[in-house]
Amino acid sequence: MNVKTAAPHEHAPLFLGIDTGGTYTDAVLWSGEAGEKGTVLAKAKALTTRHDLAVGISGAVDAVLLEASVDPAAVKLVSMSTTLATNALVEGQGGRVALVMIGFSEAELGRAGLKEALGSDPVIFCGGGHDVHGNAERLDLAPLEEMLPQLAESVTGFAVAAYFAVRNPSHELTARDLIRERTGLPVTASHELSSKLGGPRRALTTLLNARLISMIDRLVDATEGFLEKRGIAAPLMVVRGDGALVTADFARQRPIETILSGPAASLVGARHMTGLDNALVSDIGGTTTDIAVLDGGRPRLDPEGATVGGFRTMVEAVAMRTFGLGGDSEVTLADGGLSPKLLLGPRRLLPLSLAGAQYGEVLKRQLERQLLAPTPGRLDGRFAVRTGVPDRFAAGLSGHEERIFAGISDSPVPLDRLLASKAQNVTLNRLVARGLVHVSGFTPSDAAHILGRQSNWDADAARLGAALFCRRRDGRGRLLASNPEELSAMVLKALTRRSAELMLEAAFAEDGLDGAATVAHALVQRSVDAHPGIAGLSLHLDRPVIGLGASAPLHYAALPEFIGCECIVPPDTDVANALGAVVGQVRVAVEVSVSQPKEGLYRVAALDGIEDFTSEGQALDRAEAIVREAAASAAERAGTDLAHIDVDRDIRAATIEGQRRFVEAIITAVASGRPRIAA
Repeated sequence: MNVKTAAPHEHAPLFLGIDTGGTYTDAVLWSGEAGEKGTVLAKAKALTTRHDLAVGISGAVDAVLLEASVDPAAVKLVSMSTTLATNALVEGQGGRVALVMIGFSEAELGRAGLKEALGSDPVIFCGGGHDVHGNAERLDLAPLEEMLPQLAESVTGFAVAAYFAVRNPSHELTARDLIRERTGLPVTASHELSSKLGGPRRALTTLLNARLISMIDRLVDATEGFLEKRGIAAPLMVVRGDGALVTADFARQRPIETILSGPAASLVGARHMTGLDNALVSDIGGTTTDIAVLDGGRPRLDPEGATVGGFRTMVEAVAMRTFGLGGDSEVTLADGGLSPKLLLGPRRLLPLSLAGAQYGEVLKRQLERQLLAPTPGRLDGRFAVRTGVPDRFAAGLSGHEERIFAGISDSPVPLDRLLASKAQNVTLNRLVARGLVHVSGFTPSDAAHILGRQSNWDADAARLGAALFCRRRDGRGRLLASNPEELSAMVLKALTRRSAELMLEAAFAEDGLDGAATVAHALVQRSVDAHPGIAGLSLHLDRPVIGLGASAPLHYAALPEFIGCECIVPPDTDVANALGAVVGQVRVAVEVSVSQPKEGLYRVAALDGIEDFTSEGQALDRAEAIVREAAASAAERAGTDLAHIDVDRDIRAATIEGQRRFVEAIITAVASGRPRIAA
């Protein structure tokens, strides 16, 4: 642990920042006033314990409180960022959800990636919905009522999306109330998350939100329980994907808005630590690498909605590109080709070094057994272990899934003893996607342990896993590496090089190009590798890179040779997310539309129905009053008592034969302010 020796400001409040990531939970104790540089009094890390998140949280927070020698009751605000929701979507995890689509046809499942996101989860189609002006079709919830008894026992929540619900949410509200009354399970209605048009994408966002509710519930419950035990009676805030803060209760209902929470907090932290206005920020964690751009001291926002795990949502968030590359990424060997090529990610594995530290000789005995075999096996060095989530999350397993799950325990089980066919491996992957099982294997974190660049876990287990990996052969029949050290150096170099590719991909995409295709071009590849030739090629970014994450000093040290610009790794880079969580502010936006269904009639799509007026001015004034009141109320629920509200009127009109014709208006109110703190 690295602790600053500077004393806190005598009268400055104390803030506790927490970041719960896929591998580590970070904590930082910060002293300062809004707008100040402030002082980091202490920082610490603890392993994220997915089966009981409170364990990891208590490990990190107790450490900073002890180091700073402060009374827990002196903490005035607790703010938390998390990558759990982001990681869940990247890894395809989450609860089993029933999607209720009102007024949609089955053909619309094929749009916006909705069918892929739904997977094997159930979907129910009901008659109803509205037209673009909010006029209702006949609502028929009979298919839903028929399925509710069965669904109540096999899903963890519901997502409800009705056609043009943003213009009239009444059918969604009716279905939501029915489901809550009959099942008592969480229900997300699409109009609660977005006021933008685009039914299938709004349905996708709603589905993902419902899938994440149980995960965020567990995180908030664990944090609140821990704070209560320690006597910390401060408000608990959560960082949203746009960097703004909201109360924990607000986040419980809208967990989808916490996707990219950790990366958004890291951007706030990067700006705070370096003072740089323009930079490319790359945050490498255990599961993902998150890349974004700082312009003029502010993060760029994605106007089209955040894309995570291949799905384009309607969540307003930083323009962050998230890639499945991190210290715990799966290391595999590309099939085919004469020269060996290491592939990293996108799946996260439980590193063998970490599994060795947790399970000791049980794991290493099995690795030694596999090393003694005369020929290498395709499943060597791979293990399955239960994550420890409550049994209710295993609801709805198929017969094949139940049989595989029954063979997995709380201690690592070698896959060569668990699986008898490739089909069973597919079944195991479904259990991993449900968040029920971890797969353990060789990762860059293991390579770092072997080379002595990381020392917090079991290097012996990592070395055994590397020795098994070295037995693999390339297309010419040659061994992949002669020893674990050679393999580990190859893995770490591959991670740095892949990181450079991802940064260039993000930069090209920001410039309006196809990032992935451009990076894959032979000329860019020659430049990255500094390939010698008569035509010398070089690339550079127009701004420095800020490297964030505990492993950034290791993985980004050689980065400049690939990207041609400076890479700055701040002293507190390992807790940038936790620091960013305590220096932000509350920000909420509410939007209402005004349309003209027919000449002389102006319709306001209010938040709980529609209102009609005979004059444009009356309709616009009413819409503004609605958004002002709603924004003030939302800001209070989101955690600020002193919100400043800005209202914008976007009026769209056309001139036809010299006459102005009203088309539509979008009225938006944005409320912002510092979060309330304990008295």
